[in-house]
Amino acid sequence: MSHTATAPAPETAGSHRGPAKGSGVNFTRVLKSEWIKVTTVPSTVIMLSITVVVMVGLAALFAWQTTILFDLQSDPEVAAQVQGAPDATSIVSTIPGSGLIFGQLLMGSLAVVLIASEWGTGMIRSTMVAVPKRIPALLAKQLVFAVIAFILGAGSAFVGYLVAQPILAPSDLAFGLDTDGVLLHIINTGSVLALVAIIAMSIGTLLRNTAGGVVTTIGLLFVLPILVATLLAGIADWIPDAARFLPSSAGEQMVAITIAEDALNQWQGALVLGGWALVLLVISVAVTKKRDV
Repeated sequence: MSHTATAPAPETAGSHRGPAKGSGVNFTRVLKSEWIKVTTVPSTVIMLSITVVVMVGLAALFAWQTTILFDLQSDPEVAAQVQGAPDATSIVSTIPGSGLIFGQLLMGSLAVVLIASEWGTGMIRSTMVAVPKRIPALLAKQLVFAVIAFILGAGSAFVGYLVAQPILAPSDLAFGLDTDGVLLHIINTGSVLALVAIIAMSIGTLLRNTAGGVVTTIGLLFVLPILVATLLAGIADWIPDAARFLPSSAGEQMVAITIAEDALNQWQGALVLGGWALVLLVISVAVTKKRDV
């Protein structure tokens, strides 16, 4: 028998074995893919736009309401009608972030929908196949949406500030960005939304259910403080003090300009709300790593 030797085919450029330099999965690419997911879904973009419109619109409405209150308080004959209302000049500097509560509601709900819908539809399997290490995928989702929430919140507060000035000017209530606490108030409006987004997305990750995640988030942020203030406050003296450490209370203090006695200051509020976000994030990461998809 004769054996014919076959010479190996010459290697051409680009035919070398192994992945090309710089290819493969890394955190930067995962971030980019998650950014594309969020910014290319029409419903998400519409929801984000609605959030901006609502927050800016509420700032304008609150500015108009403040001018009316100021005019009433300036007239001795009608001042008694608004007795007990806050002094208009003391609340005017909080106008830029006056839409924050609705911003939390909308952004928190959207954060739950973004993550829980992936679990519900099974799309998360595609994500985990592309990114076998689950932690980078989850952290990328959290980081991308937190950044979007921060930019949206701070940007809406800044636009709200600009919109409010012409409304306030006829009543001599206009104020500058250099007014004590105003700039921090605007920045922290974005910070609160970013931390709320992390909390909500962590809840959505843990429950893997859109309706359950939204209800739980709303309950934690809005219903629980009402229950504590109206039903539970009289049970024990320590309950009102503990209520200061609820996420909603901490968020309010982050954007506060005047700090009441015995209340948390802005940085303490940031530590409390950040602690909630960190704990829920760590739990959601640990659970995601162990559970099946």
